[in-house]
Amino acid sequence: MNTLSGKHILLGVTGGIAAYKSAELVRCLRKQGAVVRVVMTTAAQEFITPLTLQALSGQPVCSDLLDPRSEAAMGHIELARWADALLVAPATADFIARLVQGRADDLLAAVCLACEAPLAVAPAMNRAMWQQPATQDNLALLRARRVNVLGPATGSQACGETGPGRMLEPDELTRLLAGLFQGGALAGRRVLVTAGPTREPIDPVRYISNRSSGKMGYAIARAAAEAGAQVTLVTGPVALVLPEQVDGILVETAEQMHAAVMEHIADTDIFIAAAAVADYRPQSVARKKLKKSAAGITLALEPNPDILAAVAALPEPPFTLGFAAETDALEANARKKLRAKSLDMIAANVVGPGRGFEVDDNALRVFWDGGEQQFGQTRKTRLARQLVALLAHRYQTKFDKDRVIKLHAKDSA
Repeated sequence: MNTLSGKHILLGVTGGIAAYKSAELVRCLRKQGAVVRVVMTTAAQEFITPLTLQALSGQPVCSDLLDPRSEAAMGHIELARWADALLVAPATADFIARLVQGRADDLLAAVCLACEAPLAVAPAMNRAMWQQPATQDNLALLRARRVNVLGPATGSQACGETGPGRMLEPDELTRLLAGLFQGGALAGRRVLVTAGPTREPIDPVRYISNRSSGKMGYAIARAAAEAGAQVTLVTGPVALVLPEQVDGILVETAEQMHAAVMEHIADTDIFIAAAAVADYRPQSVARKKLKKSAAGITLALEPNPDILAAVAALPEPPFTLGFAAETDALEANARKKLRAKSLDMIAANVVGPGRGFEVDDNALRVFWDGGEQQFGQTRKTRLARQLVALLAHRYQTKFDKDRVIKLHAKDSA
């Protein structure tokens, strides 16, 4: 799977001679399908021009902390929210020290402090600077804070010396950065996801449906695959491309989706019901197109099968994550659904004009028995990775708890 495809990569460039490699790094990242934006320090611009990196990235290069052209003049927050990952390459000894101190006195340092996405640094410095205890102590602190330290390599340096401190080559950095999106938190698990709307036919031309685009469900399927799961996606009609390494089952109606889910549920560890399944369908479907009438038309509707409730009610159900799209009373309605259907988790979001459906961004509140977590407004692709990470943690917690209960029961017998 090409895990960088479509990812937003923010590249920070600091003032070292290895900055010349940043141009090739941008090319490598874009070749893998990433969208790249560059933030440069003032010193970096002495080694390579912003125009070069702008031409290669296809995006404006940012360098000013206080930029009135940015959203609300808060460019560091805007960039931090935009990034799926932040890579500083090259990362000089000075910048690493400022990162440890939590400084925010230039744009790149401020972005690093504000960014909640994975952060990686690619050290580049003279071998003596690299071997200094102060530098090694700083790197140990960064690693303890879950900052990914990529490299350095050993070899000849611009100063004429040889030793550790060379920045890794762009292709190697690209490979390592891609690895940040392959967490393995769901390795070996079988995940079944539903996505998109269903269409309930009225006649050969018309149907009842809803505004679901399927974007959230597809993003979740991809995020689960990136986390190492074997993923099957049961999808209603959408205008989306099936994610790599995901098995797709195309359906149209709620009954077809129910049949597909029940056919595969026995081999499923985790079930994620992200589809917007129609609650009702016409009692009868006309075999010919219904003609327009001045008298109007009345449709008799009957309930569709409740797929999520059916899965959760199985004698040995998989771990179940449901969704609740609400226009009001979000928490109360979500918690009611969580209890009524005996779900393990439920992800709730507000829907309405420009919110939830048919947009690229979303926000979620996730509830489970005894806990909750809120994910702020961000792209659905990033939101999906955050949700899958939480799900993996909750799944492992339940798995460990169930295993302890079974061991106690066995010992008692």
